[in-house]
Amino acid sequence: MTNTDAMQKKIHQGHNIKRFREMLGIKQDALAADLGDDWNQQKISLLEQKETIDAPLLQQVAEALKLPVEAIKNFDEEQAIQFISNTINNNDNAVMHGPSLYSYCPTFNPIEKWLEALEENKKLYERMIKEKDDMIYTLQAMLENMKK
Repeated sequence: MTNTDAMQKKIHQGHNIKRFREMLGIKQDALAADLGDDWNQQKISLLEQKETIDAPLLQQVAEALKLPVEAIKNFDEEQAIQFISNTINNNDNAVMHGPSLYSYCPTFNPIEKWLEALEENKKLYERMIKEKDDMIYTLQAMLENMKK
């Protein structure tokens, strides 16, 4: 596909609403509830099938999704995938600003976490035993004072 083909390609606003809704983890029923009483899951499904959506309705949906209208109007999934693919796979031409995505992936060792939890539990248990001993000592002292 040439650049002119890509420019002439019509962006499907309904599909974009669906993509953003799914990325945000919002069900059709929840979006319908946010749009008002005259909306339901079926109407959202039909809306997501429309290629173009009237500006006032598009604004209302964008507000419900907490997105700018332009995001829904201009998002082209194929171009986004192409851009990401080119940026990640073509290291010679990629421009990376800041640390790479992979530097933020923490290593997680479940055995270490389990041992840390055991150590914390041991400390809590030792504190509880000390508090129990202190309470027993205090109660014994009170009993001794009452006997006198």
